[in-house]
Amino acid sequence: MNKLNFFGVGPKIGKVLLPWLTVAIVLSCTTHFFNFTPENTKVLKIIGAMLMTFGLIFYLATVKMLLKGLNETRLVTNGAFYLCQNPLYAAILLFIIPALSLLLNSWLVLTSSVVGYFMFKVFIKGEYQELEKFFGEEYLKYKSETPEFFPLPIKKWMKKI
Repeated sequence: MNKLNFFGVGPKIGKVLLPWLTVAIVLSCTTHFFNFTPENTKVLKIIGAMLMTFGLIFYLATVKMLLKGLNETRLVTNGAFYLCQNPLYAAILLFIIPALSLLLNSWLVLTSSVVGYFMFKVFIKGEYQELEKFFGEEYLKYKSETPEFFPLPIKKWMKKI
């Protein structure tokens, strides 16, 4: 194995998540049945815009770090990868989709995060095997010390105390 796949299991997750999200958006835009609140509140839009801004910055910064690591053929463990093993998926499922849900005032759109997380758990094992073959012991150490998905590296913080 000479090269890692930049997209990982993303395309597999996307094959299920994108149609689900598309249907959720269309249904949410055509009926008010899926609204969080009866009226389109400014507060939801402000929180959604802030969450979207943070999510996109987090995502783009992570892509930049990942591309640099792939180019240098090294395991990226700093920045967003210090917080969790899968910051790209976390950015989409924890920030970007919930932000979209708030901006559209739709709980149905928010279900896309649940579907995406389920698909992530189903498909991610293959990506882990590829990383283990490629990076060996270095990856196993990183995997054991870093949260898989939720960006809260409590184990690492506790070691510093």
